[in-house]
Amino acid sequence: MRTLLFLLTLSAVALPVSAQRQMENLSRGVVAIPNPGGGVFVGWRLFGTDPEGIAFNVYRSADDGPAVKVNDEPLTGATSLVDAKADVTASLSYQIRPVVEAGEVAPGQAVRAWEGDYLEIPIETIEGYRPGDTSVADLDGDGELEIVLHQVSRPRDNGSAGVTGEPILDAYKLNGAHLWRINLGKNIREGEHYTQFMVYDLDGDGRAEVACKTADGTVDGVGEVIGDADKDWRTLQEGSPRDGRILNGPEYFTIFAGDTGAALKTIDYVPGRGAIDGWGGIGGNAGNDSYGNRCDRFLACVAYLDGERPSVVMCRGVYGRIVMAAWDWRDGELSQRWVFDSGSSRPPYSDASPYSGMGGHSLSVGDVDSDGRDEIVYQAMVVDDDGKGLYSTGLRHGDVMHLTDMYPDRPGMEVFTVQENEDDAELFQTPGAAMRDARTGEILWSHSPTVDVPSGMAADIDPTHRGYEAWGGPGGLRNSHGESMGPAPRENAWCIWWDGDPLRELVSPGVDWGRWYRWRLAQASPGGEPTARKEADGAIERALGSREDRDERDTQRRRPDSQRSRMPRRPTPTRVVKWDWVGKKSDTVFECDAMGVSRGPALVGDLLGDWREEMVLVAPDGKSLRLYTTTIETEVRLPTLLHDPQYRLGLAWQNVVYNKPCHPSFYLGDGMSAPTRPKIRLVGAGEAIAIE
Repeated sequence: MRTLLFLLTLSAVALPVSAQRQMENLSRGVVAIPNPGGGVFVGWRLFGTDPEGIAFNVYRSADDGPAVKVNDEPLTGATSLVDAKADVTASLSYQIRPVVEAGEVAPGQAVRAWEGDYLEIPIETIEGYRPGDTSVADLDGDGELEIVLHQVSRPRDNGSAGVTGEPILDAYKLNGAHLWRINLGKNIREGEHYTQFMVYDLDGDGRAEVACKTADGTVDGVGEVIGDADKDWRTLQEGSPRDGRILNGPEYFTIFAGDTGAALKTIDYVPGRGAIDGWGGIGGNAGNDSYGNRCDRFLACVAYLDGERPSVVMCRGVYGRIVMAAWDWRDGELSQRWVFDSGSSRPPYSDASPYSGMGGHSLSVGDVDSDGRDEIVYQAMVVDDDGKGLYSTGLRHGDVMHLTDMYPDRPGMEVFTVQENEDDAELFQTPGAAMRDARTGEILWSHSPTVDVPSGMAADIDPTHRGYEAWGGPGGLRNSHGESMGPAPRENAWCIWWDGDPLRELVSPGVDWGRWYRWRLAQASPGGEPTARKEADGAIERALGSREDRDERDTQRRRPDSQRSRMPRRPTPTRVVKWDWVGKKSDTVFECDAMGVSRGPALVGDLLGDWREEMVLVAPDGKSLRLYTTTIETEVRLPTLLHDPQYRLGLAWQNVVYNKPCHPSFYLGDGMSAPTRPKIRLVGAGEAIAIE
């Protein structure tokens, strides 16, 4: 397969500021990590705004001594290298110095080399909680990304009754320094459908805000209470499907300061819950309920609705009624841009809007009609930048969606979805999976009508076929025409750019099965999390013997098949695999003992170094996060994916419900063309070079 050198294509004419999107001005994101083959792997960011022809020098300092240039000539290729002469027994630091016509300019800060193959980020653990999803942004305006972590206790799916823990949001610098903690309180139910937190610089001051749904009793990062601290709006009716749910009381929407966690503005949440039984529709099993399952399905995103500055969009509803409210955060005030509402209907839904029941458990944002402004891609439907429906495909609810330029030989982007076909499958005849034109909604190909397809993936993993491959449901791996190419990878939830070529690799997140089993038992206990965990451990011990006994049985493979399925297995490692398109199998290219969270890695994205992606995982003991990056050399030169607005927005929505990987606005795969210069302007205190 060809390995190509891509140079950033720069526009010959300066773009007016009004046509440019506000983006983060970051540091070079230098990462230096021991290389398995010897020496130190060093990577750094190429900015989307860097001048054409920019080169780089790399400097190394050992034991705080003088800086020594590593390269002989300025580097004009990939923004990474292996420093083979580095003394890995010394304390090393690296600095990147850009080179333009006048010589070296704007040297970046020196960064210490990691001691091992990951960056450990200690977290402040809480009894009865575990680390969950994360998001990243420059919270304090220093040009570096910080992490916002959702800590989880006794989560519930909307279909399950029961009291949960109180959702916690923590902010950390990458060195583990704890910035703040927000406790959303008992009046926000814990679960992946409830708390979607958007972390983004919404007002362009160089510091990100945090936006999410709040309630009476929420405590912000400086200890101030939102609403009435004494109110308890939970329904406490053990044995009832309403038990543990919040079906009464006020709902709020709050903007928090990223640097302190202080609540800056709180308003009523739009849309309100309204009639509890007003959210059913033709999605899923075409059902309805009056106990709070369908009415409390939340999603959220950030979008450049005016083409220049970001707006935050809070969403409610999936299976029937769907409402989105777009907000601008400017000069310390929230203003509503628009509200989209598909309207309510009730069985048999004959009067339902074509947009009713078209939502999914993830969403995406992108400029699908090429007008310079973003649309909200909400599974089987799209809402335009002005808050009006652009189109509905009628494909109904599904669990998976991917938006990007998958087929470079046809104009625009494509959307790949899988659909949930339950009790109503024969009635609606919707396909299990479909590929469509992102602008028009035209179905390019589909397969498996009436089949319920729970998962699927779209990524370029095979260079023998032009464009992306897609898989999910019957038929295995499919090409751009929807034709079956043979067996598909088992990995169908996460992808990552990890090795040196433009093909994407796949991620199999690690799982501690024993801990997972204990948490599942603990969910059903009314005695509080610490008690529940002890009871769950005791139940495992009584049923299956001691851990030593179980390990011995695992080793000798003596347990009967009937017992094997119930027994907690040993933790499985996290693996990055590459699809072998000849042998039709997945080959492991990286493996570690860190774990994923409920739906995969805590985060996957281009967080540091060159254009390739990193993983945020949870340490085996749950006391820290770990950031992993590649050490594989590459000849591909691309700007950081953080400066592609669609990809950056994807990092913001990745924590939403069924977490999914983000994709850029351009085709990134085998045989790609160089991407054009992004139409962005940078704000913040990073290391971008000013161009006179």
